[in-house]
Amino acid sequence: MHDAVIIALASPVLIGIYKDGELIEEIRDDGMSSDVLAVIFEQLIKKYVFSHFIYAKGPGSFMGIKVTYLFLKTLSITLKIPLLASDAFFFNENRPIKAVGKLYFVKNSDTICLEPLDAPSTGIFTLPERIDIKKFDTDNLPYYGIDAVG
Repeated sequence: MHDAVIIALASPVLIGIYKDGELIEEIRDDGMSSDVLAVIFEQLIKKYVFSHFIYAKGPGSFMGIKVTYLFLKTLSITLKIPLLASDAFFFNENRPIKAVGKLYFVKNSDTICLEPLDAPSTGIFTLPERIDIKKFDTDNLPYYGIDAVG
């Protein structure tokens, strides 16, 4: 059995395949999550048997979060594979994440908030070499952080 970790909050979309908690395959695609997730997973589901899907639930690109959640939730339900999640800070060394303008999401302890920052040291998203499934949460609802502008 394998676990898939999906980070689709910015470009590139990152997908890691894990066996016994160890990264065995990394997929990077510069396309939009709405264009690439179905194509990538069509091949992955033929190649692997999954025990969990894990995704970065935000904050990050509002549309990236939404598309990824809907896609993975649908797969989770139809294939009966649990969907787990973590906030995006798990995948960028807890660095600020761009929101809008000079506003950035920052995480202090367990609280995510917006702060104005002039020149933050933002981290890129990366797949960990090892994962512990117990560190991911069944609370998999997206975290948008700010309301959609309508």
